[in-house]
Amino acid sequence: MFKLLFLFFITVTSLFSYAEVKELQWPKGESFITFLAKYGISERFYYDLEKEDKELCSEINAGTWHYLYENEDGSLNQVLIPVSQEIQLHIYQDTNKEYKFQTLPINYNEFSETIAIPIQNSVAFDLQKATGDPMLAAQLKAIFSHGDVNFRKMQKGDFVSINYRLRTLMGRPFGMPVIDGAMVEINGKKHFRFRNLDDDKYYDEKGNGFTKSYFFKIPLTYSRISSHFTKKRYHPVLKRYRAHLGTDFAAPRGRKIYAAADGKVIFVGRKGGYGKTIIIKHTNGYRTLYAHQNRFNSRIKNGMRVRKGDHIGYVGSTGLSSGPHLHLGLYKNGVAINPLKVIKRGNTKSLKGAKKTAFIKSLKPLKDAIILEAKKESPNLPTKLDRLSYKSDLAL
Repeated sequence: MFKLLFLFFITVTSLFSYAEVKELQWPKGESFITFLAKYGISERFYYDLEKEDKELCSEINAGTWHYLYENEDGSLNQVLIPVSQEIQLHIYQDTNKEYKFQTLPINYNEFSETIAIPIQNSVAFDLQKATGDPMLAAQLKAIFSHGDVNFRKMQKGDFVSINYRLRTLMGRPFGMPVIDGAMVEINGKKHFRFRNLDDDKYYDEKGNGFTKSYFFKIPLTYSRISSHFTKKRYHPVLKRYRAHLGTDFAAPRGRKIYAAADGKVIFVGRKGGYGKTIIIKHTNGYRTLYAHQNRFNSRIKNGMRVRKGDHIGYVGSTGLSSGPHLHLGLYKNGVAINPLKVIKRGNTKSLKGAKKTAFIKSLKPLKDAIILEAKKESPNLPTKLDRLSYKSDLAL
């Protein structure tokens, strides 16, 4: 149903010369409310939304590609705005010309391929030239960042072979490429990394771990979890899709909030429905978001570095909140992930026992495919998207 709705949205543009779906990047500094104001839509439209939907409106990031269709008179007919890899906001006019709001699943495409690229200049240059995507090289370097692989020592004749998956939306990359397996050959020596589906970490062909564990702590003493993280769920009674891109910890107003990990403060201020918010950038591509605060620790400033456990603010219910709590958001390379899964994850340096045996057995077909691709005289040509211009805030 929703897929047909989106197809209709696109198809309409081919029926009338004036009807055009605009592909636009969300401007820096633009809020959901200022977007509504540009089309003369009352702020009441936003304030009448449910709490979770207001929070999703605060998840819109600058640079996000969104798809907008205007009426002949320049008024808004409808717009689709992705806020995660699973959910997009849909604002549209109904038959009575009244604006409505709903959240829809994103019908992205995904492809997987194995490629082998001989190195002529550098890994970054040659991979981007072959695929058009600078993020694949960044991901490759990230998974080989711990160990004895030195990309600077690569010379002409060395090569990389990668099996990866990439989501696409409207001909553009959607999110980060995910590498399932890779081989880097330097001066005849092969180095492997494979992703373990059980813990989302990378190991070599012998089960030795090469993903640096990053520990977070729950940033406050809480009474209960009042709302859990959900990427996408269908509500059987409301008959609509819902999402909650964080974990809500109920706690008394004024209780201290602490930094979940070492990092750099990159935002201190108000953020839409999240109210008073702090965002901290950590290593390994992680960011944490602390929303609905009553007030900040006066010592916390934008750009300063904090240590895990540093006092940053106080529990409150600013923004659009039904009661005092901390909304904790956790993002990996810009993608919202479940904070509790990362906080609870153990430090696994290498696999052992049955887990090691099962992992090594499972990766054999992938390892063989990666090696075989590298041996071909004419390797597969990488998929190069026609409209590739995606940029990411990948933090390595």
